[in-house]
Amino acid sequence: MARAIHKLSARGSEALTAVGRHSDGGGLYLSISANGGRRWVFYYKWQGKQREMGLGSAREITLKRARDLAADARKSISQGIDPLAKKAADAKAVELEAKAKPVPSFGEAADRLIESIEGEFRNKKHRDQWKMTLGDTYCASIRHTPTNELTTEDILGVLSPIWRPKQETASRIRGRIERVWDAAKARDPDKSRWTVNPALWRGNLEHVLGKRTKLQRGHHAAMPWREVPAFFQKARGFESSSQLALAFLISCASRSGEIIGAIWSEFDLAKKIWTIPAGRMKAGREHSVPLSDTALSILAEMAKIAPGDADRHSAFVFPGAKKGRPLSTMALTMRMRALNAGHFTAHGFRSSFRDWCGDATHFPRELAEHALAHIIGNAAEQAYRRSDALEKRREMMNAWAQFLTTEPH
Repeated sequence: MARAIHKLSARGSEALTAVGRHSDGGGLYLSISANGGRRWVFYYKWQGKQREMGLGSAREITLKRARDLAADARKSISQGIDPLAKKAADAKAVELEAKAKPVPSFGEAADRLIESIEGEFRNKKHRDQWKMTLGDTYCASIRHTPTNELTTEDILGVLSPIWRPKQETASRIRGRIERVWDAAKARDPDKSRWTVNPALWRGNLEHVLGKRTKLQRGHHAAMPWREVPAFFQKARGFESSSQLALAFLISCASRSGEIIGAIWSEFDLAKKIWTIPAGRMKAGREHSVPLSDTALSILAEMAKIAPGDADRHSAFVFPGAKKGRPLSTMALTMRMRALNAGHFTAHGFRSSFRDWCGDATHFPRELAEHALAHIIGNAAEQAYRRSDALEKRREMMNAWAQFLTTEPH
């Protein structure tokens, strides 16, 4: 008489808690250990000896799947094949097949990594920066090379031309290349094909490229703070979207992207506060900007230039030439050039503001850093995120506005 099979039910097997083996028939058992472990096991005799083959954790393998695996094992026995030997052979075949696959090119590995870490990016701009820096703009010479064949010389070919003029960018690219290489190696079952990461800094590139300078502002050239009022008043005196955007950027000490992406719903004009959502901030954290009367007057002028936009919460405060689109960052650069200040950058006005705070005022350093939405030390950060911090920053921004609007001597 054939042995009964399928003795257990799905719900019943899940309810079992007694330590020991619980038979489903046909050699299949649910094994429960003293520490609560639950696994499926197939017992059979091979050449007169009792053998045991694990089928996997009961938390991952369903009863139905365990029965299918047990049925495959019984079929192998009927064909004169040892199920354990077949399992080992199948695993070896899968391993050899994986090892036979070519290592992806650096470009393929980079694209795959960017896709896999999608959740780490603060916003679309952050993701686009990764794609650009690991794309043809900087890495064209290595994108078609198998990742495991990259050499230190290959990495130097990417970094050396930009290490001095663009150290911040070069440093980020180096770190990203290192991460792409590590990720590609982690995915490869054949680690013997890999040596040492050629983009490593310590003990490797540090001996060739040399140390970075502590701060490099060459690509964010800042106007001396004493010259800013005259420039601000010149920018303030012309009613165009791009020029008023530049004046607003200076008055709020904000980043270009924060300005050109601003929409009317972010502003509470009655409370004189501009709240920038976390998704638009570099640090990924919501930031409130207290608005001076000078900044409010610029917003009032923009409402006159585009009167319909001020009533539409989702409309851009500084609209571009195309309907429904904001200004481009290049628009601010072009306006700087038109005002004979093309050797400075719009972003540099943040440094001008910071220097003014340090050289001409008694406002605490931490307050200025918080106004710039910089992440500061834990204790100081907590102090300047209290409810009264906004009013302290309001006092500072009002003083900045007064400085900007005072006639130069």
